[in-house]
Amino acid sequence: MNNSVVNTGRMLWAALRMLLVLTVVTGILYPLMVTGIGRLAFHDQANGSIVEVDGKEVGSKLIGQSWNIKGTDKPDPKWFQGRPSHSGYDPLATGSSQLGADDPALVKAVAAAKKQVAEFNHVPESAVPKDAVTGSASAIDPDISPAYARIQVQRVAEANGLSVAQVEKLVREHTQGRTAGFLGEPRVNVLELNIALRELAEH
Repeated sequence: MNNSVVNTGRMLWAALRMLLVLTVVTGILYPLMVTGIGRLAFHDQANGSIVEVDGKEVGSKLIGQSWNIKGTDKPDPKWFQGRPSHSGYDPLATGSSQLGADDPALVKAVAAAKKQVAEFNHVPESAVPKDAVTGSASAIDPDISPAYARIQVQRVAEANGLSVAQVEKLVREHTQGRTAGFLGEPRVNVLELNIALRELAEH
């Protein structure tokens, strides 16, 4: 048999064996190992940071959700509201609106949203922070700025029969600083804040 044919056959067989070995190692063993380590060392995060109340799953700390009056698209005054979402907080349809900062449609939408947020919270439009009227890049941001939480305190307190001081204390307790002290901005997780609010209102 021609030596070149034999050599080609050997090279192809070696390549096939390498392909099979790498497929098993990088496609099966490595993902299983990383998943196992993740579940052991970071169990909560690896499982989606699901939050449970009274044994029921109520959401994820990583995904924003609407806090509307049941069966309507109107925000419920009893709850702290999150950032607006053009996708309806659908984690399968993440992404921004793709409108530029000077796009007339965006400018008009932001102006309308600012007026609505100001009226809903009984504050002047100048007090409305940017994150109250603009969506995040993912459209499912679970956090809001402390400034947005603060302008909602009066409304939330009145709607739940609580004092302003009680609700302000909740906001302070649920305000997280910058990650590692310098990354990002201070933030408040809306789901965790509303769960704490519910517990306070029921006692």
